[in-house]
Amino acid sequence: MAKIVEKLKKNAKKGNEQGARRAVLEDLFYDFNSSKAEVYKMNFFRGIFLGFGTVIGGTLVVALIVWILTLLADIPGGTGDFIQYIVDTVQDSSK
Repeated sequence: MAKIVEKLKKNAKKGNEQGARRAVLEDLFYDFNSSKAEVYKMNFFRGIFLGFGTVIGGTLVVALIVWILTLLADIPGGTGDFIQYIVDTVQDSSK
């Protein structure tokens, strides 16, 4: 931690605030991650879980929208027919 503070003070005296911030971030990164292999492994699993969560979340959102549209399909007039057409199209494409 002392090394980080020294770099921060050194770069701040030069008027290089961006350089000081970069130095602090680099030191913190290397303090928490001892090897590149560990970083790659962590980012790999993070990417897998991000992709999986995105797919599950998207599926739930689409299912919720279709459910809400089925509730609105009973509206009289052209709007209800249009919504029913959308619901039928989504259900036919999923088969």
